Amino acid sequence: MTLSLGWLWALAAGLFSGHVLQKLCFPYFWRDLWFLLKVVRYGVGLELSALTSNVCTVLERFIQQAQRIPDKPFVIFEGGVHTYRDIELRSNRLANVFLQRVGLRKGDCIALLMSNEPDFLCVWFGLAKVGCSVAFLNTNIRSRSLLHCFSCCGAKTLVVGSDLVDSLDGILPSLLEDNIQVWAMTSHSEHPQMHTLLDKIAGASDRPVPAELRATTSLKSPTLYIFTSGTTGLPKAAVITHLQSLKAAAGFWAFGATQEDVMYICLPLYHSAASLIGIGGTIKLGATCILKKKFSASQFWKDCRKHDVTVFQYIGELCRYLCNQPKTDEDKVHKVRMGVGNGLRQDVWREFHSRFGNIQMCEVYGSTEGNLCFMNHVGKIGTVGRSNFFYRLLFKYDLIKYDMVKDEPVTDQNGFCQRVERGETGLLLSKVSATSPFFGYAGSKQLTEKKLMRNVFVKGDAYFNTGDLMAEDQEGFICFRDRVGDTFRWKGENVATTEVTETLGLVDFIQEVNVYGVEIQGHEGRAGMAAMIVRPGHTFDGKKLFEHVLREIPAYARPLFIRLQEEMEMTSTFKQLEDLLATATGGGRTGMFSPHQETLIVDMVRENNAIKLSEIQQKIIEDHVNFEGINSVRLSTVDRVLKRNRLRMKQLYRAPSDRVKEQRFQCGGMPSLDTACQGFFPRCLARQNVACDVDEVLWPDPVRSHDAVAE
Repeated sequence: MTLSLGWLWALAAGLFSGHVLQKLCFPYFWRDLWFLLKVVRYGVGLELSALTSNVCTVLERFIQQAQRIPDKPFVIFEGGVHTYRDIELRSNRLANVFLQRVGLRKGDCIALLMSNEPDFLCVWFGLAKVGCSVAFLNTNIRSRSLLHCFSCCGAKTLVVGSDLVDSLDGILPSLLEDNIQVWAMTSHSEHPQMHTLLDKIAGASDRPVPAELRATTSLKSPTLYIFTSGTTGLPKAAVITHLQSLKAAAGFWAFGATQEDVMYICLPLYHSAASLIGIGGTIKLGATCILKKKFSASQFWKDCRKHDVTVFQYIGELCRYLCNQPKTDEDKVHKVRMGVGNGLRQDVWREFHSRFGNIQMCEVYGSTEGNLCFMNHVGKIGTVGRSNFFYRLLFKYDLIKYDMVKDEPVTDQNGFCQRVERGETGLLLSKVSATSPFFGYAGSKQLTEKKLMRNVFVKGDAYFNTGDLMAEDQEGFICFRDRVGDTFRWKGENVATTEVTETLGLVDFIQEVNVYGVEIQGHEGRAGMAAMIVRPGHTFDGKKLFEHVLREIPAYARPLFIRLQEEMEMTSTFKQLEDLLATATGGGRTGMFSPHQETLIVDMVRENNAIKLSEIQQKIIEDHVNFEGINSVRLSTVDRVLKRNRLRMKQLYRAPSDRVKEQRFQCGGMPSLDTACQGFFPRCLARQNVACDVDEVLWPDPVRSHDAVAE
């Protein structure tokens, strides 16, 4: 008996010691294990369904839910309630119209240009029921970029929403010349060659089309094309397979959402976040979603209270907008318990928690076309995901050393990449394998190949290059640092500098132009700045440039700042000037200036060839030329500094710091154009097209330009 008690005490002591040791050394062990087991179980289920040729796609899951819970609200939009049965029957009508009137066949690719609305889902599901793949078009893109999208995915039919018909005015003849038929979600059309759908839906049958049309036996067959910003120019059509869409649809479920939750989706459906994670996740659970045409900071919490929202999707900017709204006594009066998204800054994260309650913020890292995903299931502030020993066994990724000056990976004497140490920043690569395939882009094998790095650690290996600089701390948390290459992120979108540069170069008075991103204090990502040289014999025409930008460039990609230069070659390598400017406007990569300082940036142009850019940069570093506050700096003082260096100031910029309440207008995608573009664009243009995109957002005082302030 005594011996038995001794063994029991020893066992209890051992268990207690193990528990204490686990808490001290491996505090996240059980949370990691249960989360990973949940994800692995789901993945194994997908693979087994593929082996048995019993693939249950997102569409099949929706049809099952429509039979299981037909009267449950699926989408609530602008006061209207659409049940699972409603969307099912309307998508059936559309499927019959597509088969009988439009003449679509299984395997066709159809382009979809629609804003957030229930009919987006009906058209999407209707096309999928016919067996067509669907290309989601960004509603911001115009002209050349829009035409390029058709050549990428091979679409020969376009379905356009009623509110976007006018956006085709400039390219409709080109579409018709390319034998692309255009169908509008309207009852009548002023264009004789534009077909209408609404009048045909009314008389169509709501009986299901044959199930074999939508049937698939492979998880790796394409179902969607979602366009991403290309680093080398025009948008690229990322291939989305059933495997990717099913994985994304499990996001809400993996974080613990249930069928009782009410989702709030205000992100654009043409992006994978809203369509695959948001709508797909709602369908998997059999939940309800509140769909918004656009995000409104002033309406967000009112909607959440009205509809008892429990889960919402976000990007970092969205949360900052909410924090910038006037405080009320009802800030914590809501049922929201979870947010799922990406790009949330630490300071905004903490402020959001402090003001609106301890909402579980679930950061997700991943690209539309990528083969790797990180999920911050622990909720640690400032991290985009979590890794551990078990995760690394299943998903092969590495962080490699990257030379920011040369803009290339660091290699050893054998030409292989070098891994970084824990805590160091490196370029994130994800190994391409049978379990983590990379499906690439439609229409161009070259673009697909450019995203791959081969012979990284050994001969013959292949890795997907995310283009993101990341760091992994000692506990296994992943932090985002920056992007590399010719892209930057602004307003939740990736901006391709090459595409913007090429588009600006079409303006007749521009001889040379370079586009890059600069950091702005208090804003996620980087805002676009265009440095340009005016062609000899021409003058800068702000009105013409503004109209060209408004017509040709998506709102999120439009440069907010214009920089006139006399010589582009003064930069030696333009990237050096880009880093210097990015730093001065709010804490860039080089870290020369504090992000909290209001810095006066002087566009210093050489008077002759005696001054090199490196000398200018060195002078700034040595003398700490940080002119703090335009009101506290005498122009004569600035002039003396410039003359001492034998430089002439062409323009003067003030970096944003003072925050002023303004309206953000769609025109130009800029804050109040009469302040943001004063000196370049006519004031009268700021009064046009004032449809609010985001209401009552606190924006920093924008950069102003002043020509010939000092000579």
